[in-house]
Amino acid sequence: MDGIERAEAAVAGYVNVRMTPRALLAGLKDTRTACTAAVKRREPPVIVDYSGPNIAKPLGIHHMLSNVIGQAIVNVYRHLGANVIGWSYPGDWGTQFGKLYVAYGRWGAAKPIAGFTVQDLYELYVRFHAESEKDPSLDPEARAAFARLEAGDPDLRAFWRETVRISRDALERLYERTHIHLDEETGESFYEDKMQPILSEGIERGVFVEGEGGALIAKFPEESGLPPSLFRKGDGSTLYATRDLAMIRYRIDAFHPCAVYYVVDMAQSLHFRQLFAVSARLGWDLPELEHTVFGRMRFKDKSMSTRKGTMLKLEDVLDEAVARALDVIRAHGDSIQTDDAPGLAEMMGVGAVTYGILSQNRKMDMVFDWEKFLSFDGNSAPYLQYTHARARSVLRKAGVQNVQGDGDLPDNAGVFPAKERSLISSLLEFRRVLEEACAARMPHVLVNYLFRLCQDFNAFYNDEPILSAPEPVRGIRIALTDLTASVLKTGAELLTIRVPDRM
Repeated sequence: MDGIERAEAAVAGYVNVRMTPRALLAGLKDTRTACTAAVKRREPPVIVDYSGPNIAKPLGIHHMLSNVIGQAIVNVYRHLGANVIGWSYPGDWGTQFGKLYVAYGRWGAAKPIAGFTVQDLYELYVRFHAESEKDPSLDPEARAAFARLEAGDPDLRAFWRETVRISRDALERLYERTHIHLDEETGESFYEDKMQPILSEGIERGVFVEGEGGALIAKFPEESGLPPSLFRKGDGSTLYATRDLAMIRYRIDAFHPCAVYYVVDMAQSLHFRQLFAVSARLGWDLPELEHTVFGRMRFKDKSMSTRKGTMLKLEDVLDEAVARALDVIRAHGDSIQTDDAPGLAEMMGVGAVTYGILSQNRKMDMVFDWEKFLSFDGNSAPYLQYTHARARSVLRKAGVQNVQGDGDLPDNAGVFPAKERSLISSLLEFRRVLEEACAARMPHVLVNYLFRLCQDFNAFYNDEPILSAPEPVRGIRIALTDLTASVLKTGAELLTIRVPDRM
């Protein structure tokens, strides 16, 4: 058969097929094409719900998991041409604003709320909880304040709007730093006027039953194993579950999605099982609903798991990662070539945290390990970044930027040495890997592929001459180097990681 050099029977009924050099190079044209985003298809959208920051609190390191896993999923879907919407659902409503308002009135009113930072707001919130252990009147006061906020109290509404603004400004800076780009945002407050119709419908259909004091409860069949779920409190105030239910209805009516994927940690598994069950009982024409679960983060360095009993802030972790990356750059001396050490350290440090998260199966608990994340030799962002920079260095020395304007590779080749053939085989896998990572919503599939590609390119680089090889071998190897750099850059950016041209 044309393109096959030989075929051999293998174990368990498999056949090993060895392609001709010409067929292998021809196949790489598809890899080149896969480095460019496909045209968006006209189809019902996929919604990926992946950012749920709490207003008036700084982002913790655990928020990084949802953000980068969700953004990587969105990026891969979009790259393959899917109609996808990345959605943010900030926690900008709820009893916590009653608590914050009470705390501000008691301990913070000497300064206008507009002058507060997110950290200031968080410290007020923490103080409220500490004081409420000594003063039991504080919790009822906070619940009453939130009830007034829901009822439209002008002072509370003004206070709430200002806390949201302060938080959003801080969020935007962190999103930009970590390459998170959202398409839609509707906070919990958006659904304020959309919940009562859902509750009324649920009562009419017998999905909700009245509990103590007028509370509304959804009960489930015994065989489901689900405990009852509260959708309205006795005082008439709503809950997170109420707003989530209203959000499903809104997304169906406004966007007609084919699927909604909630990138949320495993601690919320029961919540989503109950939510999806109630949605089904309401008889709605539902899209695919999936809790795209991820595990918890553990720390190899136990001292990182908490700092004096307070939240481990994402910004602090990123700053520390960048500082450690700068130390690594300085320790390597002249072996790292850069005119902008701080800029490279930012790229390495933020990339190291992102890569360290995405390299692990999202369904498992993740281990945060500085040494592993910043290693130049292991499965890490610096190793990926260094390999890309090495490939670009070869191309600069060859005096080329793009090997061929039409994206083709030379098709005149003899026999490929083993390391060269391994590199070509890895490059040929790129599109398949993208499709697998997309279908399973598993970014680590792409990460692991890029790591193998780095290993194969470095083995090829160390084993075979590139610039000094005779033609046509030289042209083919330069083309392979260029394609490797393109795949590494494309793959890294889909994972929200940036790669330098020099390092």
